[in-house]
Amino acid sequence: MRYRLLLWAGLAAFLIDQISKYLVVHVMRVADGEIDVLPPLLVFKYGENRGINFGLFQGNSDAARWVLIGVSLAICIGVLIWLRRVTPSKFMLFCGGLLIGGALGNVVDRLLYGYVLDFLNMSCCGINNPFVFNLADVFIFAGALGLVLFDNKKPS
Repeated sequence: MRYRLLLWAGLAAFLIDQISKYLVVHVMRVADGEIDVLPPLLVFKYGENRGINFGLFQGNSDAARWVLIGVSLAICIGVLIWLRRVTPSKFMLFCGGLLIGGALGNVVDRLLYGYVLDFLNMSCCGINNPFVFNLADVFIFAGALGLVLFDNKKPS
């Protein structure tokens, strides 16, 4: 099975994202107050993201929630179609899995809570970053970057 790596990378990204959110939000109860991990470089800070990555395009309407779920699912399908039309390297399959797994992790949050749970905050060098994000966002960004940078452009 040629796409096994895509499946396993996607499943790993999804599970790591969901488990991390559960542990930090529900077990460590970050909503009760910030948790300094390696301050200021890494702080757990509770956030409810009703927009897209890093809190962009915030919207509180139920319609916006369903539009973002639809866009996320369309992107997942688009990535799958694209990877089937080219001869993807193993690295491309891995990156596609990261992107899809991260996107589906955020979709599950929107379905369960109506928003995406965020908890990671990183600041450095006197710059105070106000944004919070989650591991799904990291997987989406890394996966998309990897797909763009390492696309081998060979149609199948």
